[in-house]
Amino acid sequence: MAVEFDGGVVLGADSRTSTGSYVANRVSDKIVPIHDYVWACRSGSASDTQAVVDYVKYYLSGHTAELDRLPRVHTCANLMKSICYENKDHLMAGLICGGWDPYEGGQVYEVPLGGSLVRQKYAIGGSGSTYIYGLVDATFKEGMTKEECKAFVKKSIAHAMSRDGSSGGVIRLEQLNNQELKENVFLEMNYLSLNK
Repeated sequence: MAVEFDGGVVLGADSRTSTGSYVANRVSDKIVPIHDYVWACRSGSASDTQAVVDYVKYYLSGHTAELDRLPRVHTCANLMKSICYENKDHLMAGLICGGWDPYEGGQVYEVPLGGSLVRQKYAIGGSGSTYIYGLVDATFKEGMTKEECKAFVKKSIAHAMSRDGSSGGVIRLEQLNNQELKENVFLEMNYLSLNK
């Protein structure tokens, strides 16, 4: 999931990768960098989302070299959308693109299965998201600070992990703005104790 705050974004995800009922990797990193200030949250087929992100990185590096400036977050999200839409019959890839640019500040875009593109104040995806729509709708508020966004994301992911068998491991948070990129990892222990 990802949420905008004034001047940046907070991205978060669990770390469990499963194949059916088998947990293939309990500490995978589902939040990946695309450019200096643009990151993506991946859900769906791990290989499909990795391939999409690799193509976007490739195209975006050429784009930024040609323009000699930082890329727009919307440009990155639009590249994701194009690849997902043009290959919608072959991909199982749900992506969230979050980042900061000097033109529009912090932004969050969702590219769900099928390849549409929606800008939102927050976005959730993956198997655990179906368990927390009510929680997220009830606790999200406009104009949250960076610390409030971190607590909101951590609480939401903790609830998803406690209810969804395909979610688990650790909670990873990435917070980025024009001045910093910071990663936090919260261990498994008791998910719901994180809500206090």
